Amino acid sequence: MNTGYGFSKTVKMTFADAEAKVRNTLKERGFGILTEVDVKKTLKEKINAEFMPYKILGACNPPFAHKSLNAEREIGLMMPCNVIVYEDEKGVHVSAVDPKAAMGMIKNPELEKVAGEVSAKLKEAIEAV
Repeated sequence: MNTGYGFSKTVKMTFADAEAKVRNTLKERGFGILTEVDVKKTLKEKINAEFMPYKILGACNPPFAHKSLNAEREIGLMMPCNVIVYEDEKGVHVSAVDPKAAMGMIKNPELEKVAGEVSAKLKEAIEAV
């Protein structure tokens, strides 16, 4: 599924298996995880709220990050690329931001080219889960 701002799919596996698979498919495509937010845990700790299993992974591909920062210094505001894994009553969902959509407001042809490359890699990673 394409939301217009990301790529998403529902998978038939456990939350833990989906998260591991996402991490692996990203790694195979040159992405590391720089940040990680366990939303369920954080909401429980901060406001004592119950929430579904939900992780936000901040993925970064260093060569693409370097190209992006050289093309547009302020692009760090939009980095890293968020990838999410969550589980609800419909199943386990994996999604990634579409850098082309996220960076579409920035009129920089060099950055648009890099965003297209990163977008293709992230879409490929999500499809491989």
